[in-house]
Amino acid sequence: MALQEGDAAPAFTLGRDGGGMVSLADFAGRKLVLYAYPKDDTPGCTQEAIAFNGLRAEFAAAGTEILGISPDPVKSHDKFKAKHKLEFALAADEAQAALQAYGIWVEKSMYGRTYMGVERTTFLIDAQGKVARVWRKVKVPGHAAEVLAAAKEI
Repeated sequence: MALQEGDAAPAFTLGRDGGGMVSLADFAGRKLVLYAYPKDDTPGCTQEAIAFNGLRAEFAAAGTEILGISPDPVKSHDKFKAKHKLEFALAADEAQAALQAYGIWVEKSMYGRTYMGVERTTFLIDAQGKVARVWRKVKVPGHAAEVLAAAKEI
């Protein structure tokens, strides 16, 4: 079932870049941009990460943290983060538990082949842990700025 605006954001605890764990509870009392992307170091995912990273100071000024999530393993996140000098956490959901809880582990198709994968989606979660905004099937150009504008409004 797809999450809607106003729903409580599902709790999660996942491995993260650099070792250790990250959970939704870590962001209690602060706004969170949780953006889900299919794969580290692919063109669209790289552009999206760089765009969010470039606006990181403005998100911080709006009291908003950023967390990327994909099914890639921690080692992949470590390389991706170092290569592109990303300054926010990346969560590794190899078992797709959080991705499923958020309703974004979906059947996709390419070249006539169907497979399960991440639907590029961004959730803006308010300081009370509720989903304030959802962007589905994200198109990367201009997206991070649009999310920033929404974060400033809540």
